[in-house]
Amino acid sequence: MRILRVAQKVYPDVKGGGPYHVHAMSRDQAAMGHDVTVLTVRTDSDLPHVEERDGYTVVRYDPAVSVLGNDISPGLAQYLSDAEAFDVLHAHSHLYFSTNLAALKRFLGDIPLAITNHGLYSQNAPEWVFDLYLRSVGRWTFNQADVVFCYTETDKRRVQEFGVSSRIAVVSNGIDTQRFVPDGPTSELIDTDGPVVLYVGRLVDGKRPAAAIDALHGVRQDHPTAQLYLCGEGPLRDELEHRAAEVGFSESVHFLGHLSYDEMPAVYRSSDVLVLPSRAEGVPRTVLEAISSGIPAVCSHLDQLDEIVAGRGTLVDMDGGESIARHVSDWLAADRDVDPLEDDYTWQTTVERTTDRLRSIAYCR
Repeated sequence: MRILRVAQKVYPDVKGGGPYHVHAMSRDQAAMGHDVTVLTVRTDSDLPHVEERDGYTVVRYDPAVSVLGNDISPGLAQYLSDAEAFDVLHAHSHLYFSTNLAALKRFLGDIPLAITNHGLYSQNAPEWVFDLYLRSVGRWTFNQADVVFCYTETDKRRVQEFGVSSRIAVVSNGIDTQRFVPDGPTSELIDTDGPVVLYVGRLVDGKRPAAAIDALHGVRQDHPTAQLYLCGEGPLRDELEHRAAEVGFSESVHFLGHLSYDEMPAVYRSSDVLVLPSRAEGVPRTVLEAISSGIPAVCSHLDQLDEIVAGRGTLVDMDGGESIARHVSDWLAADRDVDPLEDDYTWQTTVERTTDRLRSIAYCR
């Protein structure tokens, strides 16, 4: 197949679960023999316009304006308008202007379109803004797709509740379960004899990393030597360092910055509990990676995580005033193993099921 993948962000230009998903899917489909091009927005003027890497082609265009974190690129629009030599379009996240353009391309042309829903809501604006969007432009965008990929049955139901009539395929987000395992070397970056609470993600408002720092006070009442390690970068770093110092946790809160994918299995194995207080997510790779590595996840209550986290952590209604500290403390005190993930959450399964669906719409026109 000749696949044109339309993605606002791609790893390693941009760090994060969604961009890495785009990269890994492209890399592995190229290894299967498919011709993959990723059309994206350039985040750094030093990055080449066209680049061949990991078996696939990246085509970047500069943004002209940014609205609520959504970069709009006339060059990307022109490339997409002229694109004809592809069997299928695969756009990532309905929240981006590039996906709206892919939907318009499908509406005006005959190249089949798939859209992967990486999460209904963004962390860049209030939920009511996206509710309005999902009942208008977002719904229209989804409805141009020949297939919409959702990670869970819960997300499928939520998409349908907004009036989306396109065919929806549930394909779980997956991880490399051979890499993220409980047994193996630990990380030299984590140097403590006490319990380790881990946060992995961008340091931005929507991820609520400050809640992890605030929770440490309650955790240390039961576990006085507990330490918090934060993996990730973002605009809140200085503010978070100041917050930790203000509450007397300068020696107990550690900022590791962005770590390579290869380093992360050892980091998870060196930790005892993952904390993810996000306001909105799809199915975060960090939760799957932590669980596969044998540590529980304490997350803000997101419906789509119910089945995944059951027996493997706790979902916390933070917006309802429930504190994550108690649940972190409970897991630190618990002498129990985390239930293993099902085969549905292996990355190989994700790639194979996604590719089969793309093939079905590419060759059934």
